[in-house]
Amino acid sequence: VQLQASGGGLVQAGGSLRLSCAASGRTFSSYAMGWFRQAPGKEREFVAAISWSGGSTDYADSVKGRFTISRDKAKNTVYLQMNSLKPEDTAVYYCAAPQSRYIAYAREPAYWGQGTQVTVSS
Repeated sequence: VQLQASGGGLVQAGGSLRLSCAASGRTFSSYAMGWFRQAPGKEREFVAAISWSGGSTDYADSVKGRFTISRDKAKNTVYLQMNSLKPEDTAVYYCAAPQSRYIAYAREPAYWGQGTQVTVSS
């Protein structure tokens, strides 16, 4: 599975961005998917995950109610809609996938895409 993230940019606090992660490989639809982020000087952290079917989602407490993860199997793409952005959301965002369809494994991915920078100005 190859993953390509895009959609990052510079936005003011309170604004929105939508990240996309395009996946290649015929088994994409069989995997759960996740988003992680890494801020300068900090460890990479889990943001959100979605099951292979799209029926289950999981979020970090820090983004609950503001971020929404979704997937379009026909387009082999996972999205992260980010609303009410805060300066503390500034980070490089990565999409990732475990070797499992189950969301329980999404926090331990085996595959990583390259990151996309999100910068939120105050």
